[in-house]
Amino acid sequence: MRKIDTGKLDRVVADANRAADARSQGYRERALKLFPWICGRCTREFTRANVHELTVHHIDHDHHNNPDDGSNWELLCIYCHDNEHQRELEARNHSGAAEDRPQPAGTHSPFADLKSLLGKGGSNGED
Repeated sequence: MRKIDTGKLDRVVADANRAADARSQGYRERALKLFPWICGRCTREFTRANVHELTVHHIDHDHHNNPDDGSNWELLCIYCHDNEHQRELEARNHSGAAEDRPQPAGTHSPFADLKSLLGKGGSNGED
């Protein structure tokens, strides 16, 4: 049985993390210079005090696609960004599910008997 060189694994992971951080800082800084500091969904405005809550969302979900013009980015607050990715996961998990099939039209009519229900109150309309 071969012994695993954990030191080498740690170096590989650390290098990958540093590269991802450098890549992230690069496009984040560019996006913050290109776009107004406003969430693209909820329109919350950000200042230097809270800009750390503003994230760069990759529209095509490819973090390696970082064109200089920012056409694959949108600034989203952390809440809208999380929501966007959750919606994508749910869409992926529910493709072909029962919700996609046509549903029969509803037949319930909640106000069908409203007039008679209002007439049963015993009141003759005078207060």
